[in-house]
Amino acid sequence: MDVARVMESLAEQGVTVLFKVDAERMREAKRPWTFVASGAPFRDDLLVRTDAVSLEACLKVCLPRLREFGLVILD
Repeated sequence: MDVARVMESLAEQGVTVLFKVDAERMREAKRPWTFVASGAPFRDDLLVRTDAVSLEACLKVCLPRLREFGLVILD
């Protein structure tokens, strides 16, 4: 999956996307990756967020939720 393409397709639809990896959580063997999506397509300041063990795990959780909002995700 081309993560940059996914993020660009979401941005073109008005979604702001943030990926983060936390060094402290990684050292503690906790879920170091965070994915947050917010923006115009969501109502009432809703956002889609997850913490996971990998970037891929974040996408596996969040992309289906984003599609439920009617977003088109190119992967």
